[in-house]
Amino acid sequence: MSYALITGASKGIGKAIAIELAKRKHDLLLIARSENLLSDLAIELKSKYGIQTHYLSVDLSESGAALKILEWCHLNDYNVNFLVNNAGFGLAGKFESHNLEENTALLQVNMISLIQLCQVFLPALKQNQRSYILNIASTSAYQSVPYLNLYSASKAFVLRFSRSLSQELKGTVVTVTAVSPGPTDTDFPNRAQMSEKTKKASLKFNMSPESVAMIAVNAAFAGKREVVTGFVNKLGKFLVGIFPNGFVEKTAAKLYK
Repeated sequence: MSYALITGASKGIGKAIAIELAKRKHDLLLIARSENLLSDLAIELKSKYGIQTHYLSVDLSESGAALKILEWCHLNDYNVNFLVNNAGFGLAGKFESHNLEENTALLQVNMISLIQLCQVFLPALKQNQRSYILNIASTSAYQSVPYLNLYSASKAFVLRFSRSLSQELKGTVVTVTAVSPGPTDTDFPNRAQMSEKTKKASLKFNMSPESVAMIAVNAAFAGKREVVTGFVNKLGKFLVGIFPNGFVEKTAAKLYK
């Protein structure tokens, strides 16, 4: 029996990916901080789709979280053939407006834990007939975003790391897919402490988590290396690529300030 392991699975895109995979009868390992939300989701998916679901409450901002997850899988003999690195968050505002602990936690969740999970699970992933790594990046990975600077930088890292790892793993049973959503109807704006102006602006372009999840899962199973979700986001990526960086950054600053 093989499982899909999903971080940040209790809500938002992570939860939608869990549901999408459950519909396809894939057994699940759900990872997030909120034990109550994980428990409810595990019971719901097991009952509705007849799959095996297990969960572990872990804070990925803490060092050693990836090894804790690996040990849990080993102790329970859970074989993982689909690793979904979805957990992540942003912090809006000036860089110095957030303390060292907050900024470090963002980097730990968005980048370090993601790298560690890829590294510790890769040997086992290679033992399957076919395995998948799905890393959730962001359209902000394609540009610098003032007032959301660490988030955009961390997602640029995720995108570049995923593309490089995908190339390294060519010819193996493991594929790596980076999916970059744009604004999505999740709790991200509140968690990031965005201004009301920014929240209202993003509402115009919001995609549903379910739409993002379907695109992401389809892309992973198809072995695609990089996907931007939705026409508007694809257009935005194209425009960012042709306009001068200074213009793009000035425009972003007006939006996120």
